[in-house]
Amino acid sequence: MVFLITDLSKYAFIILIALYTSLSYSVLRKRDQEEVRHGFRLQILNLFLIHALAFVVLYMQTGEMKLAVFYAFQFFLLQAVLVFTRIIYPKANRLVLNNMCLLLAIGFIMLTRLSYDKAVRQFQIAAVALAVALIVPVLIRKCGFLQKLPWLYGIGGLALLMAVAVVGKTTSGAKLSLVIGKFVFQPSEFVKITFVFFVAAMLSKSTEFADIVRTTILAAAHVLVLAVSSDLGGALLFFVTYLVILYVATKKPLYFLAGLGAGSVAAVIGYHLFAHVRVRVLAWTDPFSVIENEGYQITQSLFAIGTGRWFGMGLNLGMPNKIPVVEQDFIFSAIAEEMGGIFAVCLILICMSCFIMFINIAMQIKNRFYKYTALGFGTLYGFQVFLTIGGAIRFIPSTGVTLPLVSYGGSSLASSILMFYIIQGMYLLKEDEDLQIEKERAAKARKAKRVKDGQSKKQEKS
Repeated sequence: MVFLITDLSKYAFIILIALYTSLSYSVLRKRDQEEVRHGFRLQILNLFLIHALAFVVLYMQTGEMKLAVFYAFQFFLLQAVLVFTRIIYPKANRLVLNNMCLLLAIGFIMLTRLSYDKAVRQFQIAAVALAVALIVPVLIRKCGFLQKLPWLYGIGGLALLMAVAVVGKTTSGAKLSLVIGKFVFQPSEFVKITFVFFVAAMLSKSTEFADIVRTTILAAAHVLVLAVSSDLGGALLFFVTYLVILYVATKKPLYFLAGLGAGSVAAVIGYHLFAHVRVRVLAWTDPFSVIENEGYQITQSLFAIGTGRWFGMGLNLGMPNKIPVVEQDFIFSAIAEEMGGIFAVCLILICMSCFIMFINIAMQIKNRFYKYTALGFGTLYGFQVFLTIGGAIRFIPSTGVTLPLVSYGGSSLASSILMFYIIQGMYLLKEDEDLQIEKERAAKARKAKRVKDGQSKKQEKS
């Protein structure tokens, strides 16, 4: 009976996630606001049905009451996020909010299945981060001085990265974390945010050559320190983000091409300098020739994805724990194995809809600082998703970055939540700009009407 329900549930998961995904794109085309709101309500319903069904299956398989209690805590957290965000910010972007909650829910489901203890820690960090993040949109909206502190962002972020390079904890050949007592965090995840603020503030103020040189030097210092720390995935994220913002701000293809050339040279140098880079390239080019050592992780990932096929093995019926560090770098492979290839493709499309919305906000907002900031966060998010999934399916070498909001990792989770709420703040600013434009148009129309009425009265008197 349990096996039958588990087997049937995987088809229900696919139907629900497919409906959710289609709504993510159909609401973008609708003009009737009531239809849009109805679409968002259906998304939330599908979200909670996926979440509830997953925990019903896990509970039936294990019979552990702690899973039912844990589900209740997760349910109330997700409900609180949706309700309080809409109450505090009635004009918040519902698609970004819904997608964030869905990705969190999928992460909770998979981590509970893979490691209950890690899932509990992830939940605790998410609860704290979400509570703090609720005040972020109002800060973005009200604190106009944020764009006036570029050197604080740049120098402060660089100092944090240098501290990691000197005294950081080494994990898998890279210095990633700082340890303060029992508290371990990864500064580069938060420096991503300050880095985008720095670049956006500098380039929104001036795109003169001398200012671009100064900005590039400090941005390159961030990338160089990350490279010295062997955090090459992070270095690549910073580099690509800077390149995109620079190109959009200056509209000069030469800068973009020069950046690509410099990046290619740096990649070759990195290959010869760092042994773990050569290992990852070897595992990417021919993993089956070194399947027992360097290629073990990627081959297990490919086996998992291939085993799941289109419809998946069923929740808790696969063997994703055979993939080393599956909760972090390769959680996409675990999802594909147990939930199926269709579910995994829908997950990619949902991440793409987040990216599209980030870029859409960047295109519509008038203030250049906030425009470049939204663009930077969109680039960071989209490229990180690409690196994680691309590494898992052997499209590119593995870079060791996590899938935002889904993979295990406190610093990554907290920074991603902050990023989503900063984007909400940008969206509210865009709404404020639109409202101001409407007010100015109305004022001009009233003024024109008064002038016209005055001219008519003069003509009548004459």
